[in-house]
Amino acid sequence: MSSLSASIQKINLTEQVGDKTVSVQTGTLAKQAGGAVTVHLGDTVVLSTVTAQKNPKDVGFIPLTSEYRERTYAAGRIPGGFFKRESRPREKEILSSRLVDRPIRPLFPEGWRYETMVHTIVLSVDGQNDSDVLSITGGSAALMLSDIPWNGPVSAVRVALVEGAIVMFPTFEQREKAELEIVVAGKKGALLMVEGTAREVPEDVFINALDAASKVIDRLCDLQLKLVADSEASGRKVAKRAVDAKTAPKPVTDYITGKALEPIKTALRGKFDKFGLDSAISGIKEGIVKEIETAAAEHPDMVSWLPYVGRVIEDITYTESRAMVLNDRVRPDGRAFNEVRPISIMLPVFAKLHGSAVFTRGQTQSLSSVTLGSPADMQIMDVLEGEYKERFLLHYNFPSFSVGEVKPERGPGRREIGHGALAQRSLVPLLPPDEEFPYTIRVVSEILESNGSSSMATVCGGSLALFDAGVPMKAACAGVAMGLVYENGKYAILTDIAGIEDHNGDMDFKVAGSERGITGFQMDMKVEGLSISIMKEALEAARQGRLHILGKMNEVISKPREALSPNAPRLYRLQIPMDKIGALIGPGGKNIRRLIETYGVEVDVEDDGSVFITGVDSDGCDKAKAEVEALTVEAEVGKIYKGRVVSIKEFGAFVEIFPGREGLLHISQIDVTRVNRVEDVLKEGDEVEVKVLEVDNDGKIRLSRKAILAPGSENEGGGRPSRDREGNRGGGGRRGGPRSHSRR
Repeated sequence: MSSLSASIQKINLTEQVGDKTVSVQTGTLAKQAGGAVTVHLGDTVVLSTVTAQKNPKDVGFIPLTSEYRERTYAAGRIPGGFFKRESRPREKEILSSRLVDRPIRPLFPEGWRYETMVHTIVLSVDGQNDSDVLSITGGSAALMLSDIPWNGPVSAVRVALVEGAIVMFPTFEQREKAELEIVVAGKKGALLMVEGTAREVPEDVFINALDAASKVIDRLCDLQLKLVADSEASGRKVAKRAVDAKTAPKPVTDYITGKALEPIKTALRGKFDKFGLDSAISGIKEGIVKEIETAAAEHPDMVSWLPYVGRVIEDITYTESRAMVLNDRVRPDGRAFNEVRPISIMLPVFAKLHGSAVFTRGQTQSLSSVTLGSPADMQIMDVLEGEYKERFLLHYNFPSFSVGEVKPERGPGRREIGHGALAQRSLVPLLPPDEEFPYTIRVVSEILESNGSSSMATVCGGSLALFDAGVPMKAACAGVAMGLVYENGKYAILTDIAGIEDHNGDMDFKVAGSERGITGFQMDMKVEGLSISIMKEALEAARQGRLHILGKMNEVISKPREALSPNAPRLYRLQIPMDKIGALIGPGGKNIRRLIETYGVEVDVEDDGSVFITGVDSDGCDKAKAEVEALTVEAEVGKIYKGRVVSIKEFGAFVEIFPGREGLLHISQIDVTRVNRVEDVLKEGDEVEVKVLEVDNDGKIRLSRKAILAPGSENEGGGRPSRDREGNRGGGGRRGGPRSHSRR
């Protein structure tokens, strides 16, 4: 750890994790917040604070907000763009905010109604250690120091499998080489959240990584408990608040329960679909409301009961749906615990799209499309560590009609960004290498119906659409969401959970992968943790469910199409010597513009000599490719070429022997007889055979027509041209100009 940031606060506790030192500090910074800590890993430092409002809100949920913000000064950078300050959060910040929220939220006491914010600011980055995972431990430590009666602590660690070894808190470089990368958060002895990606690793490898992570989490939780003790010993005394749980009076609960219990039990066992069950529950609620309104004519006090009807019915539905699963071993829709809902697949859907598929599982439906583009279409990602280009884009849309609601679209929210990121992580390990398939790939998933696990439907639909587009994927990918009901040591694991099972259950564990192994996963708990043994059982059930879904997908399309869609652009990737870049671009970009205008293609040139030619017309792409390839050909002294006269000067003619490559045919080398005027023999556009007499050290080419007409005569009656202003142009044009041109 750097001495500069080793101890910036009064209390500084450290824990050694492998070859890394994690430090948690408090007592000096942000003392007006409810709780504040800095967490250090190397020279990466985050400040986490927690503050809760003094007065409760009348809401039926935990009013928790997590904000994670990166300041560019942390990396020694000034923000780009016109306004030189940070503004709306980037995608990395949104995903990191969710990362903090998910393991912390389940540990708030029931009935907590005080608006609470966990706020993380990245203060310093060292370019090796990511700050996101530190913010989970930081948020937990700040909560432990606050007056909030929160049931922590929670800690988190990033785990990677690098060359067969498990590495804690891997560096960015190690993560690039990792076969498995997971962020794991939990309490002592129990897991709360798992998220990450893998390159088709088997389930037992995944479990070993989780087991190693849980041991580190236990130690970091102990570190936080000592931080609280040392803080109290130093004089910080914080009284925890009482929880103001707003519940219905007992007479109200008894009345509504007496009316609703048996009808709700009947509805839950009716094997209804989503709308059928919602309609049945709504009917029960409306009936009780009418009864209370009628009775209120004689008993006016009963009017005050009306606001409690919905809340009590929701509590009864929650309790009875869980009891039905645990005690009767029955799911609301009648499926077996390991049964996947019926699957249907449409492929292809739209002929004009590069690739498309509709994947439907139960009442969850994704329309997935694939669009292929050139490298110019890559997304520039601006992150704290710098910019990079994203080749594979996956965008998830969740319009309100998918759940029968009316809500205008206002751009993607945190949920849409999070679900899209999960599906993207699941598919990336199966994409072909950039060297083999240099297209920019965009997948868009439109959720047309939703009743549980639309992110995993996106994985399935995205994989099918990629196959339909002819993207040479390594394997098909499918995903399934696993659920859990857990009470008093008794539990049930559910495969392919529907909406009510997600809402009333204790776990949402999404697992995606191929037949060989896992590629993406995300687990969130609503109870205080999950044991490794139950996780192992859930993983095996997820594997069986995934294989079942893959079988259904393979029945429709078992491998990527041999050819790309005729509507997809054709893309060639060439490699030219770096010293040829200037010649390809031409003076002021002249050569590139000519290729674009002549052949209707896009041409992108990278600084390493990579050239990408993209276009819808195959013939145009082939011709542009031939010209670029010709650029790498060196003129050979003594060899005869058929060229084209491109310009005539008083002292001779410039002849293009390769595309963009010209040589000087001096007036003395045009004919065996004396030529007074070049125009007497040649004019622009003429095709003429010439012999290369010389290529000098600067690449300038001297040509002769005379040597072909009368071999051996090229050294008679004419000397080598002087290196004047015009003669210098014979080397093939100026070097320089813009490095990339991609406009038609």
